[in-house]
Amino acid sequence: MIQKITGNIVDIFNKGIFYGEIEVKDGKIAAIKGSGTPVKNDQPFILPGFTDAHVHIESSMLVPSEFAKLAVVHGTVSTISDPHEIANVCGMEGVTFMIENGKTVPFKFNFGAPSCVPATIFETAGASLNAAAVDQLLQKEEIKYLSEMMNFPGVLFGDKEVLQKIASAKKYNKPVDGHAPGLRGEQAKKYIDAGISTDHECFTADEALDKLKYGMKILIREGSAAKNFDALIDLVHEHYEMMMFCSDDKHPDSLVEGHINQLCARAIAKGIDLFKVLQSACVNPVMHYNTGVGLLRVGDAADFIVAEDLTNFKIIQTYINGELVAANGKSLIVSKPAKIINQFSCGEKIAADFIVVANGSSIDVIEAMDGQLITNKLSIQPKIIDNEIIPDIANDILKIVVVNRYKNAPIAKAFVKNFGLKQGAIASTVAHDSHNIIAVGVDDESICKAVNLVIKEQGGVSAVSRSAELVVGLPVAGLMSNNDGYKVAASYTAIDKMVKEELGSTLASPFMTLSFMALLVIPHLKLSDLGLFDGDNFKIIEQVN
Repeated sequence: MIQKITGNIVDIFNKGIFYGEIEVKDGKIAAIKGSGTPVKNDQPFILPGFTDAHVHIESSMLVPSEFAKLAVVHGTVSTISDPHEIANVCGMEGVTFMIENGKTVPFKFNFGAPSCVPATIFETAGASLNAAAVDQLLQKEEIKYLSEMMNFPGVLFGDKEVLQKIASAKKYNKPVDGHAPGLRGEQAKKYIDAGISTDHECFTADEALDKLKYGMKILIREGSAAKNFDALIDLVHEHYEMMMFCSDDKHPDSLVEGHINQLCARAIAKGIDLFKVLQSACVNPVMHYNTGVGLLRVGDAADFIVAEDLTNFKIIQTYINGELVAANGKSLIVSKPAKIINQFSCGEKIAADFIVVANGSSIDVIEAMDGQLITNKLSIQPKIIDNEIIPDIANDILKIVVVNRYKNAPIAKAFVKNFGLKQGAIASTVAHDSHNIIAVGVDDESICKAVNLVIKEQGGVSAVSRSAELVVGLPVAGLMSNNDGYKVAASYTAIDKMVKEELGSTLASPFMTLSFMALLVIPHLKLSDLGLFDGDNFKIIEQVN
C-alpha cells in the first residue's frame, strides 16, 4: 500500500521549498514529486523530523516509551540519548532497560555507552562500568556513540581507563561526546585531539568559538535548568554545519509544552536563515551519529513532520517509518506497562540526623544560579543558635543535605543560597550523577519529612510546607515514573507550583536546579554524599563526619 502526503516540501539539502507529493511504501519514501512547483500559501509544510542531539531521557521522569509519547507531538522523531543517569544507579541492567523499553514504541532512540559511571570517586554511586563493560556496550548495534566524557582531567592527563574507553569507540567507528565546561585554548585542543567530537556545556560564544576552531561540534542546549540558547544562537549564522540543538535535561511539564520545535521558532525569530536552522535541528545529528533517521530523501526512512508554518513550527502530524504517531496536538502512541528496576537501600531518618554543629567563624556556601549548572562559592558568617548553624531565611541561606540512598551512612550537610524558600523543604532522588537523596529546607524537621517521603516511595520528588505534603513517586531507578507521561507531567506541575507559591522558591525550575547541586563535574562548589566538593581543585574540602 502506498501512502501519499501532499504539502509544501522543504528540501534542506538543496535549500528549496516546493509544493509536491511524498509517496511512502513499506516505511520508506518511495518518491517525491513536484520539484520546481511554486509554494502554495494555503498548504502546510513537510520537513524532516527533529532530533534532540543530547538528552538524558531519565530527567523527564518518564521511561523512554512515555517520553516518546510526549515528544512526537512536537515533531521530534529521534533522540541522541545518554543513559548515564540510570547506569549510575543500575549499571548494565539500567542501560538494557532503556534500550528494551524504547523498542516498545515507534520512535528512534539512539543510546550511548555511558563513559563515566561513577562520574567521580568523590561520591557513592550504585554501579560501575569499567572499560571492558563500555567496550561490550559499544559492540551493540543499538549503541551509537560513547556518551559524554565528563572526566576531562582524565583525558588531559592520560588516565588509562579513560583512554581505553575512547579507543573502544574509535575501534567501532562510533563518535565520542564531550563535556568540558570552560575548557579553552591548548587544553581544549588536547581534549578534542583525543577524539572527542562534541560539547553541550559552552556557557559563552567565545568558549564555543574556541572549540569550533579545533573542529569540535557545538550543541546549543536549552533545558529545564541549563539555558545557553541566547548565548550561542548567533553562531548558527556562520557555523551551522557544526551546530546542533539539544535539551540535555527536560522535566515533563516542559516536554508537554514543546521541544526542539521551540528552539527552531526562537532561532527564526532571531533572524537566522531557515535552512541553517533546520540543518542544525534535523540533519546534523543524523549525519554525525549515523542514526539512519530519514531526512526526506527518496529511499530514506519515512520520518518526517507536517508543520502549519515555518515560523512557529506548530506540528500538525508526525510520521515515523511512515506511521502516523501524532496528529493535531494528540499523541497516537499508546502507553504500555513498564517494569520496575531500582536500587534503594536506606532507612528513614530523624530530624536530629540533620543538625550542623558550629565549628569556626565562617562557612562555605553554594550559590545556585538560575538557568545555569555552574555555582559560585561564597564565604559567609553563619547564623548560630545554641552552638548549631541554622538556616538564615532572611538572607536566603538554607540548609542543603545529601543522603546516601544505597546504604545507611552519615549525612552530608552544607548551606546554599538562592532557592528562596520561606518555609518547608524539598527533596529529590534525582541528584546528578549518583542520584542519592538531595534536599533543601528551612529547618531540620521539614528536611527530614521531605527526605522520608521519597525514601518511602523508593524514589521521587517531594515538597512539604507547614500545612501540606506532596510527593511524585519515581520507582524506576528512583528516576522515572512508570505512569502515563501526561499524568506525571500534571503531578509535577502541581508540586512545582507548590514549591513556588507556598514555599516561595524564586527559581524557574527548583527541582531541576536542586538535582544539579550534587553534580561535581560542574564548578565551583557542590555537595556529594561524602562532603562539600571544590570543583575547581577537584577535591572534597569538608568531609562528612
